[in-house]
This record gives sequence, structure tokens and C-alpha cells, in this order.
Amino acid sequence: MQYMPRSSTNGLPIPHRELSADALRGVVEAFVLREGTDYGMREFTLEEKVSHVMAQLDRQEAVILFDPDTRSIHIVVVQ
Repeated sequence: MQYMPRSSTNGLPIPHRELSADALRGVVEAFVLREGTDYGMREFTLEEKVSHVMAQLDRQEAVILFDPDTRSIHIVVVQ
């Protein structure tokens, strides 16, 4: 996951609770399926990865950002 300071302006924050369940799941799945996403030494299933990211979003440890220049969505860790 990318890291961002709390005051970052690298995108527009998208409140994850305002997305439909299907849209949120799609965003999180797309994120965890991206090549290069590293979860350490242990392999995790897709469901475990999705669950971990959802928990980080719920605990406000991560946020969804929309980059209007590239029209892409990123999930970043809040420091």
C-alpha cells in the first residue's frame, strides 16, 4: 500500500462508506490484485487480502483517493 501524510493532496478522498457494497468490493479487489502488491512472507487468499484492506478502511488507517488527472483510484495508508 502507498503511504500518505494526513494532509496529502494527491487526490480526492472518497469516503468508502458512501460507496455501494459492490463498488467498494470492486475497488478493493482491483487494488489487491494489482501486480506488485506485497503482503510479506505469507501468502494470503484474495478474500483475506480484501478483508485486511476493508478493516484498514474501517479503522481509518487507509483511505481511497481518486486522482482526477489519471482518472484512477488508489488506496493509501494514512500516517
